Amino acid sequence: MKRWQTWVGIVISIVFLYFALKGLQLEEAWNAAKTANYWWLLPGVAVYFIGVYVRAWRWHYMLRPLKRISTKKMFPIVAIGYMGNNVFIARAGEVLRAVILKDREQVPISASLATVIVERIFDGVVMLGFVFLNLGALTHLTSDSGFIGNIRELAVWGAVIFAAALIVFLLAAMFPHQTEKIVTLLINKFIPAKIREKTLGIALKFLNGLESLRSPKDALMILVTTTIIWLLETGKYWFVMHAFNFEVSYFALMLMNGVVNLATTIPSAPGYIGTFDAPGIAVLAAYGVSREVAAAYTLVLHVALWFPITLLGAYYYFRQPLRWGKNVSKASVEEASS
Repeated sequence: MKRWQTWVGIVISIVFLYFALKGLQLEEAWNAAKTANYWWLLPGVAVYFIGVYVRAWRWHYMLRPLKRISTKKMFPIVAIGYMGNNVFIARAGEVLRAVILKDREQVPISASLATVIVERIFDGVVMLGFVFLNLGALTHLTSDSGFIGNIRELAVWGAVIFAAALIVFLLAAMFPHQTEKIVTLLINKFIPAKIREKTLGIALKFLNGLESLRSPKDALMILVTTTIIWLLETGKYWFVMHAFNFEVSYFALMLMNGVVNLATTIPSAPGYIGTFDAPGIAVLAAYGVSREVAAAYTLVLHVALWFPITLLGAYYYFRQPLRWGKNVSKASVEEASS
């Protein structure tokens, strides 16, 4: 709680929660939650965990140029990472899974973090694809539906950012020698001499983590598996919807999934409190769903997305020796020194 980032995240979550709850009849929302048919959560959770397994397979695929590790071994590490994202600030679970992978398989932390960043870029590209498939519906997603600003403009800027990042990473992967020269030049020019060698070592390990992007076939495979992952997660949105007294199309839920997950890239309190809920309610309100029902559904969906993977990740986390804090810092220092 002493870190300023924590307080910034809490403030942002409070702002988003304000817009999520503004004008909401809480009693009606509570009644919608009480009368929901929660048996529909079971197939939703099952579909979600299939998606988590595909995430583990995707990471195994991306790490193949560095080391071949079975998907079975990757799955617990991925679960721990998502647990860490849910309970720590600033998506710290990504660093946690990189450190655990280093401990178990001796894959350099900076190299595995490169693959994690590539994952997030592809996730963002697919999320934006979900948004642009439903671009017409975004006309209604303004402050009138409970969300600030014009989501279409944000989507366009998001597309520019993610496309630019993807292009940079693809070029770095396809032209490794030229990229290494540029990185070395920049480090020699801007980094103090006493940490220059360590910084260069970390940067080169990071570049090694981009090897999975050197082949167009491999990059296409990553895009395809990423699309499957998010279609499966949208499947969970669809199953949970059936627990409530409303119905929208699968494409509407794709839009909700895209907008919500792009919003959760904004720093917030652990668990994406507020940044998940406000845009989720706004999307459903734009489709004519009562804000109270939308709020109940979004809250239940949020818990259903958060709790099972956090519980599973915690189970795997406490069965292994590394802990967030001292162990992670120690591993990072050791890598920087090597």
